[in-house]
Amino acid sequence: MYLPSAAPDAVLNADRTNPLPRSLSVNLYPQTKSGLVIRTISIIYNVDNQEIIIRVATQDDKKYSTIITDEMESSAAARGTGIAKRSPEYIETKIDEGKAVIAVTKDGTWVGFCYIETWSHNEYVANSGLIVAPAFRKSGVAKAIKQKIFNLSRSKYPDAKIFGLTTGLAVMKINTDLGYEPVTYSELTQDEAFWAGCKSCVNYDILMSKERKNCMCTAMLFDPKDHYEPEETKEYFKENVKGFERLLRFKQWKLLKPFLKKDKGNNGGSKPKSLLHHLFHF
Repeated sequence: MYLPSAAPDAVLNADRTNPLPRSLSVNLYPQTKSGLVIRTISIIYNVDNQEIIIRVATQDDKKYSTIITDEMESSAAARGTGIAKRSPEYIETKIDEGKAVIAVTKDGTWVGFCYIETWSHNEYVANSGLIVAPAFRKSGVAKAIKQKIFNLSRSKYPDAKIFGLTTGLAVMKINTDLGYEPVTYSELTQDEAFWAGCKSCVNYDILMSKERKNCMCTAMLFDPKDHYEPEETKEYFKENVKGFERLLRFKQWKLLKPFLKKDKGNNGGSKPKSLLHHLFHF
């Protein structure tokens, strides 16, 4: 199995007050393997004078697997959103397959992670599990990781539709910057294995009550054969950001309401005490 080496090709300078890159230079380092030209890319991202390297994960990065899964779970709980749980072994498998991107500092501190999943015989690809360590959030690192995993997905599966499910406005913005569009659930993969992964999510009952047609997450899709340019989707998001904010709030109210009523009835008219209540702070 070939894993790209870490050859820096892009330097982005950012700080906490201005998370957008101030400069970007790109130099490609092609390598050839079995007649296939592979452009190995790493990104060196400067945050608070720390160099953060964003690259395809290698075998040595398996040591971060438990840290990654623990942070995924604690972050979801803090946000009050659902998540399909992943084990350290699952993360290590993605690293073995060359389907993971990791961000670390030069001294080896873990910063962020994301991985690729494929469905419906590689017809659909999901960039899943995007997570950034708390100390490095709101610095632009998440966007750089997302760009890296998106490029890796396009390289490995050029004809696949790339999709994602998110409850966060920040991730929606990152996705639209890449050319994703909001879509209905019917446009996503119908692979049962994908939907089975939602069973560990706290919102699974909501998903099934809507017959997998809607849930707390917003579905987004990039279709390589039929898509707008990133500049167009980026502008669309900018023009409609208030509408997206209202949509997310409406989903929380509309989709959770029946479950909260059920909890109220089961508690003799008292304040709901279910897991949904504790996670969403209603």
